[in-house]
Amino acid sequence: MSYMLRSKLSVVCACWLASATLVLLAGCSSIAEDKSANWSANKLYSEAKDEMNSGGYEKAIPLLEKLEGRAAGTPLAQQAQLEKAYSQYKSGETAQAIATIDRFMKLHPASPALDYALYLKGLINFNDDLGFLSSIARQDLAERDQKAAKESFESFKELVTRFPDSRYAPDSRLRMTYIVNSLANYELHVARYYFSRGAYVAAINRAQLALTDYQEVPALEEALFIIFKAYDALGMEQLRDDARRVLEKNYPNTQYLSQGFKSTSNPWWKLW
Repeated sequence: MSYMLRSKLSVVCACWLASATLVLLAGCSSIAEDKSANWSANKLYSEAKDEMNSGGYEKAIPLLEKLEGRAAGTPLAQQAQLEKAYSQYKSGETAQAIATIDRFMKLHPASPALDYALYLKGLINFNDDLGFLSSIARQDLAERDQKAAKESFESFKELVTRFPDSRYAPDSRLRMTYIVNSLANYELHVARYYFSRGAYVAAINRAQLALTDYQEVPALEEALFIIFKAYDALGMEQLRDDARRVLEKNYPNTQYLSQGFKSTSNPWWKLW
């Protein structure tokens, strides 16, 4: 093959490669094209709400993020933040949802939607602590780590304290009652564990912690019974009799003394 022919072939190949590259780049550009680039803020919000209403929370999140920037400084941007937090929560991104709510409350401390932000934060922690498997395993909330429950309680408490007439206040109060009962039952769960293994002093300490930290909750009756039983097992008769007198005085119709520990096959906590 002559030098001239090789040169012509090289030029043809180079041109073909350049054309192919341009076609490929054009294709990539088309694929990466942002269809929402020219949408108005209202259009973005409408599309995001359509996705949310159809369960497409993951698709709604990037639309709401764009809306935040495009409508910055307006009530619609605030709404976008809250809708994004809810979409993150429904998508299982609980940490991101909490972070979005915290950012919202920091940026908009006087927002008329602050009560909803507090309610949503409490709800996220509440449901995160319950967990998906609880309904399968029939596991009491009191049998798991209580960090999320405590954080949930604080959010609901702030809501009902600052916004007692909020539409979210009644449900928040119900959930607070549930959480307090749960926290007290957590101490009982630990106390029962220690008692069943013969660690009677530890059982007494955990039952007394429930009595000290919580008032007027159903768990206190069993806490007193655990103390009574533990002192009896330790052979400490005077303290045992004292615990029995306190139990009978506060719960004159108690059945623990005649029937012992109750079965946990049907948990008290299934309210939702």
